Amino acid sequence: MGVIVEATSWDDPVGVKLRQEQETEIIRRYGADLERGPKPSAADVDVFLLARDAETSVSVGCGGLRRLDSVTYEIKRMYVTPAWRGRRIGEVLLRALEEAAISRGALRMRLEAGTQQPEALRLYERCGYQRIERFGHYVDCEESICFERILVPSAA
Repeated sequence: MGVIVEATSWDDPVGVKLRQEQETEIIRRYGADLERGPKPSAADVDVFLLARDAETSVSVGCGGLRRLDSVTYEIKRMYVTPAWRGRRIGEVLLRALEEAAISRGALRMRLEAGTQQPEALRLYERCGYQRIERFGHYVDCEESICFERILVPSAA
């Protein structure tokens, strides 16, 4: 399985489509859009990545980074299409987001996932993310589970 991860603009039509699919899935799982706080946008997402199958160029996932403070990024809109799950694409995307954050001076990653997203919870725990107290806009959201990982720059 080969996956190519490339940076693109937030407004890339493929990214827009993937984010719409993610939102539809969230609404289906929870019965509502559970977005807390301002929705991510081109104005506040520093990096947006698309994952494509290397053989077919089919877009199979996405993820973005929103800066929280001078050393912390939050992962936003991390998504792998259902047909492509179980192939470690989420891990490839997650590591690419971490590298992008490190290259921008980040020391810490944070994220929020929901209680009805067991595959996402397993991914983050498998990749070394630790559960933390709910933060920011998620503090009062019972469906939110928050994670953090201290970043270690890779040896060059």
